[in-house]
Amino acid sequence: MARAAYVYYRLRPGSAAAAAGPIDALLEALAPFCTDPPRRARRCDDAATWMEIYEGVSDWDGFEAAHAAEVRRLSIAAFVDGDRHLECFVA
Repeated sequence: MARAAYVYYRLRPGSAAAAAGPIDALLEALAPFCTDPPRRARRCDDAATWMEIYEGVSDWDGFEAAHAAEVRRLSIAAFVDGDRHLECFVA
């Protein structure tokens, strides 16, 4: 069963421009786990809250491991204020 992953978090103040490249690299690295191209979005009423959207993930364990490894490799935590929240949904 394919799953969808949603990751949401707040960016540190003033880090949006610097965060865009590493987040896009993260999405590209995880694209092989998805049936649809991963994408990022920001909250309508709060530009500092971002979301990564990964749809059609069939190998959840592989996705989770790769996601954690890429987040570390790309130093994503440097841009995040607080925690990143990974949620899994099915249709």
